Amino acid sequence: MEATTLSSKIIIVTGGTRGLGWEMAEALIDAGHCVVITGRKPGPHLETLQGRLNHRAGSKRALALNNDVGQWADCERVVQQTLDTFGRVDGLINNAGLGMRAIQDNFLQDPPMFWQAEPQAFADIIQTNVVGPFFMARACVPLMVAQGYGRVVNVSTSQSTMVRRGYSPYGPSKAGLEALSVVWAKDLAGTGVTVNVLLPGGASATDMIPPNTPKDKLLPPQQMRSPIVWLMSDASSAHTGERYNAKEWPAHLMGEEAAIQARSAVQEVPRIM
Repeated sequence: MEATTLSSKIIIVTGGTRGLGWEMAEALIDAGHCVVITGRKPGPHLETLQGRLNHRAGSKRALALNNDVGQWADCERVVQQTLDTFGRVDGLINNAGLGMRAIQDNFLQDPPMFWQAEPQAFADIIQTNVVGPFFMARACVPLMVAQGYGRVVNVSTSQSTMVRRGYSPYGPSKAGLEALSVVWAKDLAGTGVTVNVLLPGGASATDMIPPNTPKDKLLPPQQMRSPIVWLMSDASSAHTGERYNAKEWPAHLMGEEAAIQARSAVQEVPRIM
């Protein structure tokens, strides 16, 4: 792979082969960074996607790897392959996730009650959405702390979704991820490693939504581009333990000014009920 510059970052995007993850990966490539995208399904499509990103970059700044974030050995391997290829890890975007379609495909029309969920499907969502981000952070953060620099962004959902009827366990899994994010930010205070949350701000046109859903009711996944570039940059170094809503990110503003508009309150004391 091509040698990196001091200004370019090495960033891992889990679930980066499609949807929100792919949009963020493209934006980071456009910003001059090196990007490692991961996807749960192995196959030749990974090489194709890697080629597309490298073509977009005009150089070899992308790597596409198979990775089930719910498996610790997979996460260790991805980080090691990143080190072998690029030499370091500067950023982690925990985007990989399972939604309510893992419970029931028509969940929007017929919300499933929690007792109707298959036990294994329930466990898979928790493993992917909560344990997976920990596994990836556990593999990456010690490296970031050692180098005195790092960015962790956990992709979440709207607070109303966390407690919405028929959204168990997806909603609660994201509530757990946000609680983890607050704790991680506190644990990492003063290390140069920041932890923040980014959410699209509503249902987005991705595979998490049933294919027959009217597109005019969905948000474009491209709205994640500007926020993630800023969150992964040096300009966001003073911000940690914060929550950003991509839907509220003004297109006409840049950097800090836009971030102020998109920042939402973080619950220091949980008030679920």
